[in-house]
Amino acid sequence: MRQHHFAIALIAAAALTACGGDGSSGGNQTQKTKFSAQVVFGDSLSDVGSYAVGTVKALGGGKFGINGDLTTVNPALTGKNWTELMATQFSLPAPCAAQTGLEGDSTKGFAVPIVFHAGCTNYAQGGSRVTNPVGPSHKLTGSPLGALTVPVATQIQNHLSVSSGKFSGTELVLVMAGANDVFMQLGGLSAGATAAGSASFGTTLVGSLAAGATNPQTAAQAIGLALKTESARPGRTDASVIAAAVGAAAIQPGNSAVGAPAVYGPMVASAQAAGAKAGAAYFAATSPSLVAAMATAATELTALVKTRIIANGANYVVVNNMPDIGTTPSSAGYDAATLALVNAMVKTFNDTLGTGLASEPKVAYVDAFWASHDQATNPAPYGLTNVTTPACDLSAAKNPLGSSLVCNGGNLIAGDVSRYAFADSVHPTPFVHLLLARYVSKYMLQKGWL
Repeated sequence: MRQHHFAIALIAAAALTACGGDGSSGGNQTQKTKFSAQVVFGDSLSDVGSYAVGTVKALGGGKFGINGDLTTVNPALTGKNWTELMATQFSLPAPCAAQTGLEGDSTKGFAVPIVFHAGCTNYAQGGSRVTNPVGPSHKLTGSPLGALTVPVATQIQNHLSVSSGKFSGTELVLVMAGANDVFMQLGGLSAGATAAGSASFGTTLVGSLAAGATNPQTAAQAIGLALKTESARPGRTDASVIAAAVGAAAIQPGNSAVGAPAVYGPMVASAQAAGAKAGAAYFAATSPSLVAAMATAATELTALVKTRIIANGANYVVVNNMPDIGTTPSSAGYDAATLALVNAMVKTFNDTLGTGLASEPKVAYVDAFWASHDQATNPAPYGLTNVTTPACDLSAAKNPLGSSLVCNGGNLIAGDVSRYAFADSVHPTPFVHLLLARYVSKYMLQKGWL
């Protein structure tokens, strides 16, 4: 049964001291279970510095949030994420990244050797997916950053390879992933819909522009070539593509009249309508496969928890489901159809994961979705002052990556952002990480682990 936000706030308050109070310091509590270590698998929400190398480090970044200890400015600006706060709570060493490096553009300082760090057991990496190795900012996406995005499946294997193939049974294992599977699926859908729309637009426009020529077939070839050439030119615009096609059409024998705006204007409008229809049709036809893919990702993550973590000896496993992506700043620009799809993808993932782990006594399944949704829709009880605006200045002049990965005290927006919900369009601030740590503690308390 889901609880109201004020009830959760009261329960979470019981763990306040354990999570460092206002976030400025750590604290201890008498607990039933003494954890020997903390092992973390996941993505950017749990990453403690996989990419804190090269230019990223030089820019004062390394974690996806507001980087750096800024507690002298405001106690909430700790620079810590929830995994670091959990470690402090249980008097464990500060988490360190198990693997660091970048495989990006060397001219920009994004090619840094990959290093495995002995004794470091936070395997989470920004951009990581459940099983697919290509996540956001991976080199195969064309990103100059070249993020490693080692998937959770491999993260677990990497840990087992240095721990004699097993967990001790006394460590706390934290797992949180899935969002990057959503983002990559959406990126593929957008690219496919754009390609389908562009193809239909081009075919329709070329056919219309060539129809009045003495030899429509020859004219269509020339117009199509001009359109294709301009479309591939760096810096091209929609207007320049149309101008190239119309220009090529107007010089075809018997077709000079098509160069008049009154003639080609309706043709362009008709082609644009055809392109929009084709793009929408692709979106509608492909969307169900994205929802199905998220069910698959959740099933894979469930299996990893059961067969690779618990079956290999772990007794205390926290699994957070996916937060509410639909209430992040990144979703503010989505149209209704895209937002509905995102919500369906997240719900399917969470429902599948929750059902799959429901009977596992060694798993504390945390409903991070509900917590993030409630924070976005009822911010006041949580002490949040802004849940829609990124705290980081993401302009190119202030933030070369346009990401919280290099956000710090030197490139925040003006004003007090200590209790903003988001650092960038999707990543939370240290204060929200504190709320998440408290929330996870509530579930651990209910499991009888604290």
